[in-house]
Amino acid sequence: VHLIPVNPIRENGLNPKSRKRIMPDLLTEPPAIDPVYEAHVYCNIPTIAEHSMEGHAPHYFKLVSVQVLIRHGDRYPLYAIPKTKRPDIDCMLLPSRRPSHPQLDSFIKHMSKGSAAQMDGSLSSLPRYPSHSLCEMGELTQTGVVQHLRNGQLLREIYINKHKLLLSNWTAKQLYLETTGKSRTLQSALALLYTFLPDFDWRKINMRHQWSTIFCSGSCDCPMRNHYLEEEQRRQYSLRVKNNDLEKIYVDMAKIVGVPTRQLRASNPIDSLLCYFCHNVSFPCTKTGCIGMEHFKVIKRHQLEDERERQEKKLYFLYAVLATHPLLNQTVNRLQRIAEGKKEEVFVLYSAHDVTLSPVLSALGITEARFPRFAARLVFELWQDGKRPKEHFIRILYNGADVTFQTSFCKDYYKHSSKPMCPLEKFVSFVKRDMFLIFNSTSYYDACRRRPL
Repeated sequence: VHLIPVNPIRENGLNPKSRKRIMPDLLTEPPAIDPVYEAHVYCNIPTIAEHSMEGHAPHYFKLVSVQVLIRHGDRYPLYAIPKTKRPDIDCMLLPSRRPSHPQLDSFIKHMSKGSAAQMDGSLSSLPRYPSHSLCEMGELTQTGVVQHLRNGQLLREIYINKHKLLLSNWTAKQLYLETTGKSRTLQSALALLYTFLPDFDWRKINMRHQWSTIFCSGSCDCPMRNHYLEEEQRRQYSLRVKNNDLEKIYVDMAKIVGVPTRQLRASNPIDSLLCYFCHNVSFPCTKTGCIGMEHFKVIKRHQLEDERERQEKKLYFLYAVLATHPLLNQTVNRLQRIAEGKKEEVFVLYSAHDVTLSPVLSALGITEARFPRFAARLVFELWQDGKRPKEHFIRILYNGADVTFQTSFCKDYYKHSSKPMCPLEKFVSFVKRDMFLIFNSTSYYDACRRRPL
């Protein structure tokens, strides 16, 4: 589904978003959100080692499957600000340049030998790593590669070294890999896999191509999903029109670059400005003046206000439930097969976009999660109870934080249980049935066609 973007920082126009705290302190008033701080979080510049909660469970539990949904890493903008010089970012990979990674050099060498990989359709024609001295639009940067080399390394230490999810003689059947047809998502997946796998063997890499950014595969026909998305975009537009500060900023920026205000707004300037910001490059100037931090802050603050209102109005949530059911249903079916004893597809990687992760978080009920930063990761862990081997539990983690009990289907269970995770059946019944109660329906097909009263 290709729609005209009405909200900044998006891929294919399928998204508004939430950048609220993951673990709010309910005893205090939420702090005023600082747009500059939130932008830094979004950039996710690799600096200090990350602490994560992945792989934590009582000693008698056995990890049997991990499914990971990632957003691609840092990228060059998708839009250009009219009549300004594009940000000067180099997309050549240079191990000597920061940010770097100890395995960046070997990653570059290994990626140039990838002829044995099985790549679906158009994926085989995409480059395996970024290599332009001036980044192309939407191209993954060195920062983006390093973000996912770090993600892979972190997950390897937990899932391979500690939990032995894959052994050194792993087979292609133990992996399920899927990416959209953009070079940035393919390259992000390869960077993560390179540092994650016990041994990166091209002959065992079978990458599937997903044409839809919401990963709906063969179940994309859903008229009501599109209806709720259009309603949500109307809400966004209405909020923007009411914001006088935002309008003044757009008028001022349009004068600086010498184009009509409407043309500047259509060029989605925040997407470019975030690239300048994340790479510590000065905002663009013309003979008339310079775009500055005040312009950036006002647009960013409006985004955060938009997210707050989005939570209250629920239109996006209705869209998200219908948008993500096909992907969640595939996830649940796979977890059930593994719980029954199947040994295939024990590690799954979906390499995707902000417009993939954001609705999944919303549909699961994780309302406090921040909007997906560059290289965000959402992880589903499946555990077997060693004392009762027929019982299986899931944990859900977002950027290393355990959000299992923020989900709508496991909030209540948490109050009555000593187990630090959620029974698999609760997730299954949520995806197969309970998701549709809000539409007064019992199935995805029916919910996709039932008009609201």
